[in-house]
Amino acid sequence: MEAWKRNLMVCWFCVLVISSGGSQLAPILPLYVEHLGINNIARIEQWSGIAFGVTFISLAIFSPIWGSYADKYGRKPMLLRASLSLTVIMFCMGFAYNVYQFIFLRMLQGALSGFIAAAITLVATQTPMSRAGWALGIISTASVGGTLLGPLVGGFLAETLGLRSVFLSTGVLDLIAFIATYYYINENFTAAEKKTLNFNQIWKTIPNHGFFIALCITTFVVQFALMSIEPIITVYISQLVPQSTHIALISGIVFSASGLASVFAAPRLGRLSDKIGPPKIILVGLIVSGIIFFPQAFVGTAWQLGILRFLLGLATAGLLPAINTLVKRSVPDSIVGRVFGYTQSAQFLGVFGGSLVGGQVASLFGIHYVFFLTGALMLLSALLVYKTVYCWWYALG
Repeated sequence: MEAWKRNLMVCWFCVLVISSGGSQLAPILPLYVEHLGINNIARIEQWSGIAFGVTFISLAIFSPIWGSYADKYGRKPMLLRASLSLTVIMFCMGFAYNVYQFIFLRMLQGALSGFIAAAITLVATQTPMSRAGWALGIISTASVGGTLLGPLVGGFLAETLGLRSVFLSTGVLDLIAFIATYYYINENFTAAEKKTLNFNQIWKTIPNHGFFIALCITTFVVQFALMSIEPIITVYISQLVPQSTHIALISGIVFSASGLASVFAAPRLGRLSDKIGPPKIILVGLIVSGIIFFPQAFVGTAWQLGILRFLLGLATAGLLPAINTLVKRSVPDSIVGRVFGYTQSAQFLGVFGGSLVGGQVASLFGIHYVFFLTGALMLLSALLVYKTVYCWWYALG
């Protein structure tokens, strides 16, 4: 087997493990905050929001830093650093005694992780240019699949073994990723002899600044749109089926619909992007997903929402892999880790901003307006991509 295919398989497994481990924490954050001694509901919500957001802020700040180290020392060392750091931090979280220790560890988690970003960089730099879209689509399925699997495992462990067991389980999964990376990922990395470039030098190396800014904005908008809805889906479901006693189950099914669609569609859209070009995948995906957001505001039943969420997953599945493919194709390999760090920062800021703004818009104007906002943002982003990415890319031939 070719080395890049072997590394792709190992990275897929490790990303699945890391993603499922991290997403185990999502459903238990408020419960763990309460377990640590916060009893007032308003304060539980406040501390849960801080615990959720501080990780993504740290990720946004430190992603470019770890990206620069990946360009300097190699991508495998960054994978080992991130997985080992996560292992230690997760075990420490399981033994936190108060919410302040927990928040500090959540901040440390964001600052020292970055495994998925490093895996994307490794795959992007080792995969032949003609197969890059497909390979990055495969990695995307691992990330999404782990996100779907993790909450189910985390909820089960919390119910059967207690809240602290979730953190210990996550630590074990991170350790498995460390071991798999150490023994099975091979990277023949040669460090550049010249001095590491600073931001201004990297900025001058990027061939089209408007092109790159548009990719960062699009990355931010995609994550903003998805995360503005996901935290309040359960509330929306309870409005659609107020008499049901299975709100949690129905919400889980609707929540998973888009993820399952993405797992199915991402590698196929990645292969298609290798044939017709990533800009077409991005442009069509933004337009279709923007349109699909609007009817979600007018559904009358949960199954209608589930169908639309599934279609949304099909439309958005190829967006981030296509953006990553464009980044790989448009910058030298010597700085691709640093540049991926910048796009990852935009992605994490979108996660944080979407989860924050979505809840605020829903509380001030109603949940329906969240769908209007996100649909409009996706369509505006499509216009930006057409003017700055699509036209410039195909003008180059």
